[in-house]
Amino acid sequence: TDRTYNPAGTEKPGTPYDNQTDNYTQTHYQLFFNHAFTKKWAMNVAGFLTNGSGYYEEYKAAQDPTGYGMVYPIVGSDTIKTTDLVRQRWLNNHFYGTIFSLQYKDATDDLIFGGGWNRYDGGHYGIVTWVDKGNIAGQPYYDNHADKTDLNLYGKWMHQLAPGWNSFADLQWRKVDYAINGFDYNPSLRTDDRWNFLNPKAGISYTRNGWQAYFSYALAHKEPNRDDFEAAKEQQPVPETLHDFEWGVEKKHPDWAWGLTAFYMRYKNQLVLTGKINSIGAYTRTNIPNSYRTGIEMTGSWKAATWLHASGNLTLSANRILDFTEYIDDYDNGGQKMNNYPRSDIALSPSVIGQATLEFLPARSMQIALLSKYVSRQYLDNTSKDSRSLAAYFNQDLRFIWTVRQPWVKQAQLIGQVNSLFNAKYSPSGYTYSYYSGGTLVTSNNYYPMAVRNATITLSLGF
Repeated sequence: TDRTYNPAGTEKPGTPYDNQTDNYTQTHYQLFFNHAFTKKWAMNVAGFLTNGSGYYEEYKAAQDPTGYGMVYPIVGSDTIKTTDLVRQRWLNNHFYGTIFSLQYKDATDDLIFGGGWNRYDGGHYGIVTWVDKGNIAGQPYYDNHADKTDLNLYGKWMHQLAPGWNSFADLQWRKVDYAINGFDYNPSLRTDDRWNFLNPKAGISYTRNGWQAYFSYALAHKEPNRDDFEAAKEQQPVPETLHDFEWGVEKKHPDWAWGLTAFYMRYKNQLVLTGKINSIGAYTRTNIPNSYRTGIEMTGSWKAATWLHASGNLTLSANRILDFTEYIDDYDNGGQKMNNYPRSDIALSPSVIGQATLEFLPARSMQIALLSKYVSRQYLDNTSKDSRSLAAYFNQDLRFIWTVRQPWVKQAQLIGQVNSLFNAKYSPSGYTYSYYSGGTLVTSNNYYPMAVRNATITLSLGF
């Protein structure tokens, strides 16, 4: 009912805390070197460094001082066990590495050998800048560090088998080292994990008279995120595995084109939120044995006239978890209650997504486009309950581009866009939380509403 309500800072009595802010700066340094030895051989090397530092500040009420490295203040004969405070939670990180490749290309073969190495040094710490009662500790109340090193080497081979027939094979070896030196609420937890992943990919395609058909298979692995490790030592996550099969056909014509792709993605140990509390009282993602995504993707375009173009795409999919167990806090009796679902929808995975663009070209230097998007119902958790879901929405934006070419500038573009042209009110994301209290199941749905009609204007210059 109140789309602009923001709870940030409202823990402060009276008016909200006026410095509830997010302050973060990121600086990127990049160096590229590309060289062609001959018409067949070329190389590319890149180095990068990204420095990031910042914090968010927030007002917290009724906090236990000992959780912030402080002692209970004594006022007269009373020991004060809670206090209001202002805290800052800091990040100080460095991300650096290199990417490289060597390419060979002739009439029938395209070979690429390459890889990359990068390292993430992440510092996480928190300080208290003000307390209502007591004295501020002289050191951070938590100071954790996380390092991640990622090395990969790969080879790609694209080969023309015969006129119209092409194949590709891709093999990547990836080594990930993850070292975490504690968490805010679990400072004693140390992890040091090393994984070696082998990710193959292969496919074949046939092209003739504007037609193309193809099939591909890929195996991929994904390591857990940092916060997935914030569990007991015996409850640590394992990597996710994905088998991806795709079949496709498309037809191209100078005035129109269409395409159809079918896909089946089978997951092993996908990480999802189940509501389960681990042994340290945290809600973290948990590996589930079996889940999948399958469906079809359709694309199409049409040049109705030199001044009118239309294009669009539509995805229909089923996104399922097999044998899902939900955990719900029981405040009446303690512990958690469990509900089992033999087959349920993966959270925030709509079964229908459609987009369409209608583009007008009234002049050579001018484009006007109407952008439309439809997203079907999404579930906020993995239980497929409409009472814990986001309603379907349809939204349209209007974009205007005016391109100017002058001797002193290679290209200048003035881009204007009106978002939510017809003032649609919708929420594309959110979360939910349920618990039992007083013998009743209580569900709290939380939404991230998008702004109603708004506009932006951009000037882009290329020299």
